[in-house]
Amino acid sequence: MAGNLVTVIGGGAAGLVAAISAKRAGADVTILERNPRVGKKILVTGNGRCNFSNINAGINCYYGKNPGFVRGALSAFTVSDTIRFFEQLGIEHKVEDNGKVFPMSDQASSILDVLLYELDDKKINVVCDCMVTGIAKKGDKFVINTEKGETYTAHSVIIATGGKAMPSTGSDGNGYDLVKKLGHRITDIFPALVQIMLEGSFFKRIEGVKLEGTAEVIYKNKSLAKDRGDILFANYGVSGPPILQISRKAGELLNEGKEAYIKITVMDMPEERVKNILNRRFEDLRDKPLDVSFIGFVNKRLIPVILTEAGIDNIKKPVACLTEREKESIIRILTDWRMKIRGTKSWPSAQVTAGGVDTRDIDENTMESRLVDGLYFAGEIMDIDGRCGGFNLQWAWSSGYIAGKNAALRSVTC
Repeated sequence: MAGNLVTVIGGGAAGLVAAISAKRAGADVTILERNPRVGKKILVTGNGRCNFSNINAGINCYYGKNPGFVRGALSAFTVSDTIRFFEQLGIEHKVEDNGKVFPMSDQASSILDVLLYELDDKKINVVCDCMVTGIAKKGDKFVINTEKGETYTAHSVIIATGGKAMPSTGSDGNGYDLVKKLGHRITDIFPALVQIMLEGSFFKRIEGVKLEGTAEVIYKNKSLAKDRGDILFANYGVSGPPILQISRKAGELLNEGKEAYIKITVMDMPEERVKNILNRRFEDLRDKPLDVSFIGFVNKRLIPVILTEAGIDNIKKPVACLTEREKESIIRILTDWRMKIRGTKSWPSAQVTAGGVDTRDIDENTMESRLVDGLYFAGEIMDIDGRCGGFNLQWAWSSGYIAGKNAALRSVTC
């Protein structure tokens, strides 16, 4: 099979599986990686445990201009195929809350180690510290130029350079520049699975406070995204799993210049129940200072902020002096606390990139460009991003696997 050349640009999750898939399909494969080593981002996924898939992965778990684009890859290389793929490499798996799949070792390094072994065992050529600066199609081959002046040729090229999230791992958006020169369109990109910054002068006072509640993105008084779990207050706004899940919608609205709000439900129960609890407490504790009366009901550090946000001028006044309007205002804050979104944290804090190479110009069943024969895409560089919980890695594996397989088969018939 000598002469059937596939070059993978980018040695992240998608690129590594693409390379292995292409090699198994009979191609001679080279990976060009800008970092000193491949797989750097894999090591930080899942808080170092590598949540490498999710048994619930489906179209409804992905975003982009055309989320249905994932159907081809997820059908051709399913979650079961992924688990079996890694089992054959040595990874035993376990399924945890919400369908998250982890290696039984609880080490992200296990995933990278078995992939590295496979690269070596299959004699896949890996070139690190290799920054690609240009790709050109000449005849039936691609000519790839690097920052060091080196030149590589290939029958097929797979671009798996990632997006702009976590630039410390090598994803700085360089891939977009490469594909633009090949005629591909890039949709608007913005950080996703990221912390949200809010307007307000009180956040430094409650930094580090955590509560279990519901967070929603509100636009024109409508809830557009919602999730429940541990919400963490920070000096800039909010973080935590539910915030990351809804941040994609917040970023999308901000990117469109729209004004949006975060709604936090501090007391995650029916409003009538909150009202009944408070009325009882107000009666039992009527002689206590208002702020003291909330001890044991709300996190102590949140009490002065919540009462002030409810418009209470003197939070030390006796409970008995509360007006009905003030009581209603307190209930509103506890069940529907809204804060204006002023932004999201930037690329270094984001887990994934929203937006990317326009999927209209890519064949969803092969990952091949509709514009340039022999050019393929894998992973985050495309306008597809998933929910938090293993969905983005599943997209990397699935798109990478079918891109590699089809690139190899195409090169065989060139």
